[in-house]
Amino acid sequence: MKTSHKPRVVVIGAGFAGVEAAKKLGKQGVNVLLVDRHNYHTFVPMLYQVATAILYPHQIIYPLRRLFRRLPTVNILQADVKQVDFHNQIIYGENLTINYDYLIIATGSISQYLGVTGAPENSFPIRTLTDAIALRNQILSCFEQAAKVTDEDEKTRLLTFVIVGGGATGVELAGSLNELIQCAFKQDYPSLNRDKGQVILLQSGEQLFSSYPQQLSKYTEKWLRHHGVKVHLNSKVSKVTAEAVYLEDETAIFTDTVIWTAGVLAGIPEIRQSVKTAKKNKIIVEETLQVCQHQNVYGVGDVCYVDRQQESFNGVAQEAIQQGKTAADNILRQMRGESPKPFNYVNKGRLAIIGKHAGVGKIGKFTIKGFIAWFVWLEVHLVYLPGISNRLGVFSNWLKYYFFGEGAWRVIISRVKK
Repeated sequence: MKTSHKPRVVVIGAGFAGVEAAKKLGKQGVNVLLVDRHNYHTFVPMLYQVATAILYPHQIIYPLRRLFRRLPTVNILQADVKQVDFHNQIIYGENLTINYDYLIIATGSISQYLGVTGAPENSFPIRTLTDAIALRNQILSCFEQAAKVTDEDEKTRLLTFVIVGGGATGVELAGSLNELIQCAFKQDYPSLNRDKGQVILLQSGEQLFSSYPQQLSKYTEKWLRHHGVKVHLNSKVSKVTAEAVYLEDETAIFTDTVIWTAGVLAGIPEIRQSVKTAKKNKIIVEETLQVCQHQNVYGVGDVCYVDRQQESFNGVAQEAIQQGKTAADNILRQMRGESPKPFNYVNKGRLAIIGKHAGVGKIGKFTIKGFIAWFVWLEVHLVYLPGISNRLGVFSNWLKYYFFGEGAWRVIISRVKK
């Protein structure tokens, strides 16, 4: 007696793209296995608010098993994928192998240090929840240490925070960290002089927010400078040590905290077969998001370079979400014996926060800035944040932060070693 084989789709990565693809397939009753090294989804756009003690870590994550509880054909596996064999359709992890009929690679990105000496060892990335918690602990530890040292040079070094990279993450972090310094010193560290705390934002190019219209870049730069952030344009970092950042013009900035937001690489697992790649180690995919020469494999989100379309993309969450949906739709089409369709990105706009009351955005042909952009950012991200309890908690913290300058508790929680 013949038994019908039900195709299995494996999705590697539970970011925006992977979660959206698994949802779409699960709603159609497809057998899906979602694999991620964590058992939760992280709402990455709010990582900087965890790092600057506006939000608690648990408020920006959501359990995957709870997220897919009502989709019984979607299974979750917490595992770290080590290697993929496209020819034999096998995924290898630690002490496990997984077979697939269709594969979606949605493993996101990792920090790119651009060959800068000492940067990987001596700077703090902000790509994961663990990164955000480590950075928050570092910032608060610097406050505590500065409150008890008497040497003025050491105190200045402890209270100098250098951010490398003037994109959205760097700018949002700069504004938020500057506000944390002002509020925390006033409320919790009265012995510290607020003028001693300084945030320095280093951008290698001629403007912040290079993917935004120039008028918004200028507005952002002016706003940050007015509120005390020291913005340095055309400033390339040549070396990072445990005590300083060195620029190509030999300028040294002494600091205990260097935050790296300057670049990313595609975080793809090892692939046994050779695949075509583009800049930032991205896998080149066809307009249908299929990996070239492997029609049952899709690359989505930060791992892919869409042939003939990529230059119009900026690596934002909406792109990943829409690519996840397209990959799922195309797999469903293949299962029905139909041809996949090209990915058609609908640009819903971009938004970024600079600080309290201030943001920038571009929606269609229109640019917005100031209070309106700030408010729209809050509204949009609250809507997309998964979980009612998370939304209520985040909204409550935002209100406390807005009116009283204090969101989450400013406590240092270090990982306990056994």
